[in-house]
Amino acid sequence: MDQLTTEQIDQLKQTKTIGIIGLGDMGTLYARRFSKAGWKVVGCDREELYEETLAKFSQEKFTILKNGHLVSRISDFIIYSIEAANIDKMVALYGPSSKFGAIIGGQTSCKAPEIAAFEKYLPPDTEIISVHSLHGPKVDPTGQPLVLIQHRARDESFQFVECLMSCLQSKHVKLTAKEHDRITADTQAVTHAAFLSMGVAWKSTNEYPWETPKWIGGIENAKINISLRIFSNKWHVYAGLAITNPSAHDQVLQYSKSTTELFTLMIQGKHAELKERLMKVKQFVFGGNNVASKHDLLLNDDLLQEFSLRKVPPEGRQPNSHLSLLAIADSWYNLGIVPYDHIICSTPLFRIFLGVTEFIFCTPNMLDECIDVAINDTSFRQDDLNFTIAAQTWSNIISFGNFELYKREFVETQNYFRHMFQEANEIGNEMIHTILERVKQREQEST
Repeated sequence: MDQLTTEQIDQLKQTKTIGIIGLGDMGTLYARRFSKAGWKVVGCDREELYEETLAKFSQEKFTILKNGHLVSRISDFIIYSIEAANIDKMVALYGPSSKFGAIIGGQTSCKAPEIAAFEKYLPPDTEIISVHSLHGPKVDPTGQPLVLIQHRARDESFQFVECLMSCLQSKHVKLTAKEHDRITADTQAVTHAAFLSMGVAWKSTNEYPWETPKWIGGIENAKINISLRIFSNKWHVYAGLAITNPSAHDQVLQYSKSTTELFTLMIQGKHAELKERLMKVKQFVFGGNNVASKHDLLLNDDLLQEFSLRKVPPEGRQPNSHLSLLAIADSWYNLGIVPYDHIICSTPLFRIFLGVTEFIFCTPNMLDECIDVAINDTSFRQDDLNFTIAAQTWSNIISFGNFELYKREFVETQNYFRHMFQEANEIGNEMIHTILERVKQREQEST
């Protein structure tokens, strides 16, 4: 499609209204970015909170309306920015009020139930173009992947949506809904399970890892900061992906299975069997023609040393079994996933986790050290046990499809770490910036 001219873009801004149903963190980010770029934006949150919402956004450039019916009636592009668990109910409620010929989209992390709701409840004259920014609301969208799904729409309408979304300065990735769900499961489900399990395990042992001498080193910094970053967000962001995406169920189940099987080999002292298994994993995930075999490592321990929550970060690092990292690579191997295939459509958290996992497997002698510690050193045995139990807990919750259980486990752990969220997010943003620079460098090397 040809690029729109400046005059055409100005004309669109004068004639088109953008509606956002749901002004949570991501809905607010979109509303602010769109209105700042000169688009006319209207939005709403829960109707019973209308007065409160009106006061909250009184200084913004966008307009607050009472409910989704009023937003839908006047908007040319309507974005449902709500939890995946509620998408069917909200589209059933507000979808029939959509303006004639409007374009409808959503921001949920799993598109199967979202698209199903659109097809079921929207008037046939509407078009469907869905979106998904692959980052959290605290991350600058510049340069981050933004998925665009032209499900039921004319090319002219898709060009309009691309024009609108360009103000986010994200990297557009065009996929089908099915492709989106498979890739997001591949890049996010296991990653989230690992970091969620870390948080629960630390809570179970009643320790703050940044205050404990054994959690020392750049890799530990990354694990701590990103786990806290996840728990600083809203529970439904992760529950939606894990519970509503069937592919994610298989991923989380495999992660729990890999964790349990590796831990079993560790406590049984089966050094040779553990090493043989992990060498197969290394060859499949990081060997052959994969990116890691042809380029410098994405991350290393020295680089991550500076991102510490400790007041006076100690030098060096503490040897660790790194069960959480070994298990994620083992999961990729058993699921047949090569993570580098999805790097263009990956979240910042995935890139960090890929980087530290790559470091463990591809740094000379590092994997051997992890295996030796796992077999011969009992320092982390209790932590690894609690981590294994936590991974099993999350797998059970997700397989049951129970949002309330998910919320309870998440919020209890969230409250345990809440006092460190602000500092961890600041450090996490610095880490993400570092990762993006490394990814950009790799892309330049490969062209």
